[in-house]
Amino acid sequence: MNNVSILSIDLAKNVFQLLGIDQSGKSCLSKRLSRAKLHEALFNLPACEVVMEACSSSHYWGRVCLSAGHQVHLIPAQHVTPFVRGNKNDKNDCMAIYEASRRPNIRFVPVKTEQQQAILILHRMRERALASRTACINQTRSLLLEFGIHIPKAYSIFKQNIHELLSESIQPVIRLMLLEVHEELEGYDKRIRLLDSLFRQSNAQNSSAGIMQSIPGVGPIIASAFSASIDKGQAFKCAKDFSVWLGLTPKQYASGEISRLSGITKRGDCYLRKQLIHGARTVVSHAHKKDDDLNRWITALKQRRGVNKAIVATAHRLARLMWILLQKNEFYRPMFNNTVEKHA
Repeated sequence: MNNVSILSIDLAKNVFQLLGIDQSGKSCLSKRLSRAKLHEALFNLPACEVVMEACSSSHYWGRVCLSAGHQVHLIPAQHVTPFVRGNKNDKNDCMAIYEASRRPNIRFVPVKTEQQQAILILHRMRERALASRTACINQTRSLLLEFGIHIPKAYSIFKQNIHELLSESIQPVIRLMLLEVHEELEGYDKRIRLLDSLFRQSNAQNSSAGIMQSIPGVGPIIASAFSASIDKGQAFKCAKDFSVWLGLTPKQYASGEISRLSGITKRGDCYLRKQLIHGARTVVSHAHKKDDDLNRWITALKQRRGVNKAIVATAHRLARLMWILLQKNEFYRPMFNNTVEKHA
């Protein structure tokens, strides 16, 4: 094991496959280890470069490798798949991870800290609470329709109608259902408010989140999610790379003299993209009330291309603006140059 220069690890739940490559590029180690044995092997191995696929538990093992003195590179899973040769097995996966890591244009995933992953756990909890609340509302609306009772979709109106129905004379079973639904919704609301307060507390101690929140349309939830996912955006060389990673740029099909652009690629983290588009929707809906360069550009774009395309283009612009301000470590300041930019 002393000859290992690059260690490729195929991660799993219980059993891990290791492939060691020496300085001449030849295989010098091939082992299958349990979870406990992997800990021991990493700390006994001389400092080397460790490459892994960015998947479940990869950030934990990345922190373990860093604490053992190794250099860690996490590779996006979609960049590893093309290098798998032969049958699908752990040894071939290890070789594919190694080969992908040698490509010159691979963008590695930074290892997240425990604090960053803790914040992302809170976001997953909030998403689950919102999904459960929506499922509860949809089921209740469909059941009430069986009795000719129609309630609109909007959450505030739904709760108001529930209160009105409980004050009327209705069947005991329906009353029991509505009481349980009311109690369940109150529990979801309480949980969501708690999580939102935790986001605000973490943002108050995070300079990156403070910079993001100065941007129009970026609130505590968006700032918290992005700061936990990208930190200061150091994994990206430019603002364009960041927007491409978010999936906010058009798909391109080019061959010879033919080049076509279609809808956005939707690559990357769908949660971050969704939140940013929601924030952009708010900016677009209030753009006509303001007179700075950004809002005048949005208003002109909305008139020229329609609301939905203006929302996506605004999200794209906010993403680029976010990366630029993080690199400059500056807060957003509206610009008033009396000119409307023509490009997103």
